[in-house]
Amino acid sequence: MPRTERVTADPAGAVERRSDVDYTGGVYGSMLAASVVVGAGTLGSVPRLELVLLLLLTGVVFWVGHVHAQLFGARLVAGGLDRRTVLHVCREEWPIVKAALPPALAVAVSPLLGLDIEGTLWLALAVAVAGQVGWSSAAARRAGASWRMVALTASVNLVLGLLIILFKLIVTH
Repeated sequence: MPRTERVTADPAGAVERRSDVDYTGGVYGSMLAASVVVGAGTLGSVPRLELVLLLLLTGVVFWVGHVHAQLFGARLVAGGLDRRTVLHVCREEWPIVKAALPPALAVAVSPLLGLDIEGTLWLALAVAVAGQVGWSSAAARRAGASWRMVALTASVNLVLGLLIILFKLIVTH
């Protein structure tokens, strides 16, 4: 998993680069994917191909939005952008898209598992929540957190994922 550099600015306007690991986009992207699955499930029977595309394209749109927001903020702080900064921000925010891949893959392979659309939705939702927990745990470990803190962040993200599942149950019943 890649290390990233985060650009920050001090009050005097100087730009500082520090190396760290940031999987925020992966956690966010997994939550987004879970929400897309729940939202699509409320529409009734959704064709699998449409759900795969919805997951992937939503991830890409949010990635572009995050890249734009980061670059706009960096431009205000640093006074300009170069190709290196743009590519760096694109890579840094890419976990948002990467997080959509496992749930989309789960939807794509669900017919091979003999799942109907309801089973497919539950599988994709479970994969998205597992991804959310996994991304947060990886972030904590790479940041040097103790195992206790890793367990805490995993638990918090599991509870958030379970809330999304609860919303699915409430909305669809």
